Amino acid sequence: MQNSTASAPVGRARWARLIPVAIIVYIISFMDRTNIGFGFGGIQKDLGVGAAAAGLAGGIFFIGYLFLQIPGGHLAEHWSAKKFVGIMIIIWGIFAVLTGLVQSYWQLLAVRFLLGVSEGGIWPAILVLISHWFPARERARAYGFWIMNIAIASIITAPLSGWILTFADWRWLFIIEGAFPFIIAAPLWWWLAADWPSEASWVSEEERNYIESALAEERRNAPQQVSGYKQALRSGVVWQLVLVYFLIQIGFYGLNLWLPTVVKELSQRGYGTVGLLTAIPYIVAMIGLWLNGWAADKTGRYSLHVFIAMLIAAVTLVASVAVGKGAIGVSIALLSLAMGGALAYDGPFWASASAAMPAAVAGGAMGLINALGNLGGFVGPYLGGYLQDQSGGSFVSTASVLAGALLLAGIVMLTVKVRRQQVEARAKAPQEAGSS
Repeated sequence: MQNSTASAPVGRARWARLIPVAIIVYIISFMDRTNIGFGFGGIQKDLGVGAAAAGLAGGIFFIGYLFLQIPGGHLAEHWSAKKFVGIMIIIWGIFAVLTGLVQSYWQLLAVRFLLGVSEGGIWPAILVLISHWFPARERARAYGFWIMNIAIASIITAPLSGWILTFADWRWLFIIEGAFPFIIAAPLWWWLAADWPSEASWVSEEERNYIESALAEERRNAPQQVSGYKQALRSGVVWQLVLVYFLIQIGFYGLNLWLPTVVKELSQRGYGTVGLLTAIPYIVAMIGLWLNGWAADKTGRYSLHVFIAMLIAAVTLVASVAVGKGAIGVSIALLSLAMGGALAYDGPFWASASAAMPAAVAGGAMGLINALGNLGGFVGPYLGGYLQDQSGGSFVSTASVLAGALLLAGIVMLTVKVRRQQVEARAKAPQEAGSS
């Protein structure tokens, strides 16, 4: 008998309202964690610290970020994603504003750590919320659409932060952008977000019935084995992917947080111009995200496409610094390719993660990969600052080490063998069970 939920999807409200508000919330979240890259110069001068200490302040966020990764997903599933995220928006906004009010370096570390704790559960909670609104056949596109928030956030953060620093100092940068959770994110989230289609007045009855019937069928056909972290911890593939993700985050966040400093050094321009120039690499990254994801789906060789992205990022990052100040246009173009590669891995990587292990442990394993791998976001910024201190402010050694981390991530990824047939088999299994 024909599967009743196999008909064409109906309604677009979940795409037009839920995904955009989730993107907006995470854009502001990402802005408040990475705008410190524009404050490094002022922090070093006013708090009397070196580049390594400034990098530690940027990276300590990711130690705090670890704490609510798993509890956030659990509360979203068993209590309310809407309420949990809504509360955490307010709490993270408080710490974002407090970042601009600190009077000592140790206060800065404490506030950045607590900012990480308050933002840590939002990513898994929104993943859970999306799973309540999008059947499996739409979920990859929904996640992909939402994950573009990282590139969009960086495109917005760079020129906005640069513009603010043309008339204010680093403290006002944090205070002004720290107000966005209160005046933008929280009102939109409480207005538009809903845990389930049945709780949203803006969803048509036809669309609500489509979503609920599709999700009910998936639950009926789901494997009975319960996923858990014990199974994930025993998987060699999981630990390969943790290592890959950890190395990628070292390279990405090391580049992301120090990029404004590098561009300022190369261009010798003011922060307004630096902000505009820093946005260019993220525009390229959005194109890279789409092209690499599309190509990976065509070939099914996900590990190879992660490696290619890392290779491009590593080579162009080193080349951008080697070119130096003499050719700023070439340097920015190479930095753009580096950032494009450093983000273009995303789709193929998570496709690999979902297909390289049994379905029953995939959810727990991906939570573990995200939680432990993001610790690389602590190592990257600190390492970048430390190497600059040791080299007298030069970014050459920093770029070489960050590029080495990205390249090593790509090489390790080649040991994770995932083919498109595995993904297709996983996708078809529920449909075949429902139509049998």
